[in-house]
Amino acid sequence: MKILKGLLYTKDHEWIKVEGDNAYIGITDFAQNSLGDIVFVDLPEEDDEFDREEEYGVIESVKAASDSFMPIGGTVLEVNQDVLDSPEAINADPYGNWFMLIKISDKSQLDDLMSPEEYEDFCEKER
Repeated sequence: MKILKGLLYTKDHEWIKVEGDNAYIGITDFAQNSLGDIVFVDLPEEDDEFDREEEYGVIESVKAASDSFMPIGGTVLEVNQDVLDSPEAINADPYGNWFMLIKISDKSQLDDLMSPEEYEDFCEKER
């Protein structure tokens, strides 16, 4: 299982890469491995606004469909069209194939996310 340094993580197995007031969001290696072959991704539109823990989309694999929830509140600045066109790319590189870029609405919410080390411990307990 691959966990990258410099990212923050959620209990829903999403990663967040913070750049200033913005953040990229995607799913982790643990998540893509658990889901199996990903065949479809439904993501929000640009300018959509979400609160933390609000559902923003769906990931479908050959095994199951899984709802996706916002790890932090924000406004969608950009959606990764490549992931929509080729969802299987997430299985090949879950950290290189982000879902969306958001403008963070409340940076204090980042304090509730896990460090790479905390996430690794969390995943060990999930197995």
